[in-house]
Amino acid sequence: MSAGPSPVRASALDAELRRLLGRWTSAAPPVRSAGAAVTVVLREGRTELEMLLLERTVRADDLASGQVSLPGGRVDRADATLTDTALRELREEVGLGAADLADPPTYVLTQSAPVFGLDVAVFAAPLGPRSSGPRVESRQEVAHVFWLPRSAFSQPKRVIRQTMVGPREVDALVFDSHVIWGFTLRVLNRFFRNDDVEPPPHPI
Repeated sequence: MSAGPSPVRASALDAELRRLLGRWTSAAPPVRSAGAAVTVVLREGRTELEMLLLERTVRADDLASGQVSLPGGRVDRADATLTDTALRELREEVGLGAADLADPPTYVLTQSAPVFGLDVAVFAAPLGPRSSGPRVESRQEVAHVFWLPRSAFSQPKRVIRQTMVGPREVDALVFDSHVIWGFTLRVLNRFFRNDDVEPPPHPI
């Protein structure tokens, strides 16, 4: 098992994590204002902040088949709020419940997802110190989970991906064998830049 960050480094990472989350103070929007919800789960890595991502299982009936994404999904009729949607999807996809989070999820922004024809509410929350961590709950939906270090954003690349209008060169992050692009990359860029102006619709 790898050692955690030193006490001094841990304090600095915690301060950065709290600063990021503290910029967002909006109440969660009404449940009908978005058709899905995702969560940016953050943790203090050994040397920097990391965020939880998953790679979706390859399935012919899934528009996100094989893509890297944030934990999340569509609103269910039983969800009273979008926070409920975010927490339910965390539990169903990566086995994290409210008790695994240091704080309740904070609503940070709404991002359009043209491929799915809906708006997505984005939440963020720090992983709790006593959490056993994420795990794949359903192989039908999730192939595996991993943590993306924030430093990965310092090395953006251009890659060819299949989009709604055919193969295109797009902005991406490449970490190990994972390619983060499209909707997920736009959400993460907006979250870390605190950009409350949504970019124009993009055909991916």
